[in-house]
Amino acid sequence: MQPSGHRLRDIEHHPLLTDNDNYDSASSSSSETDMADRVWFIRDGCGMVCAVMTWLLVVYADFVVTFVMLLPSKDFWYSVVNGVLFNCLAVLALSSHLRTMLTDPGAVPKGNATKEYMESLQLKPGEVIYKCPKCCCIKPERAHHCSICKRCIRKMDHHCPWVNNCVGEKNQRFFVLFTMYIALSSVHALILCGLQFISCVRGQWTECSDFSPPITVILLVFLCLEGLLFFTFTAVMFGTQIHSICNDETVSCPVSSGGGRGTVSGCSPRGLVVPQTPVYAALSIGAA
Repeated sequence: MQPSGHRLRDIEHHPLLTDNDNYDSASSSSSETDMADRVWFIRDGCGMVCAVMTWLLVVYADFVVTFVMLLPSKDFWYSVVNGVLFNCLAVLALSSHLRTMLTDPGAVPKGNATKEYMESLQLKPGEVIYKCPKCCCIKPERAHHCSICKRCIRKMDHHCPWVNNCVGEKNQRFFVLFTMYIALSSVHALILCGLQFISCVRGQWTECSDFSPPITVILLVFLCLEGLLFFTFTAVMFGTQIHSICNDETVSCPVSSGGGRGTVSGCSPRGLVVPQTPVYAALSIGAA
């Protein structure tokens, strides 16, 4: 039996609980601490395969650039400068990939939507909170439930299988760096491939590589295709992320141009109020 003056429904949201608010309950704090002490890793088969493929493709590109194009070159400084530059970009890209994959993207603590905690919020009449029925947590604004991570993520942008993780408020900067470094290294690899093809054609494919001409052509062509694909994907993603950051948007929760100030398309409106009594709702809005 619910106390008089309160209504309980299977829905949820509290407009005063924003993405940066800290929960005061002891259970929420302990959950956050325990989560920080553990390494965040999503055990998803498809995501792990994609993450390993990403590393293998970067290692392949580094192998072709170093052993097919630069080491056989007779220009010492050309090899040194380009080798150092490309390997630095590759290391930075892989380290950013690791940080994106192993960083908690902003998961909301599970099970904090207890009756005692809701009562401790001392909600005023007209205030509304949202609760995720899947992980039983109070969902901040612009948080979404990811069906792969099985958690509600603050400022969830999207779930990316290539990093085997959600992109949210705590790891988005690493994802942006990852896309930038991959785009730069792809451009660098494409330029080196073009110069290598010109050098090999002029030298009639003699002494342009330690590998046979057919093998060299196959390796260079595959690297060109990889570079074009990676550059197109990461450049578009980098631009999208920068645009979202500048406009305070997320892919899963864009700001609606016609919804008025503070209104988010597909998400809970920030000005939502309910007259008379607080409403404890549990809406699965934004479930992935």
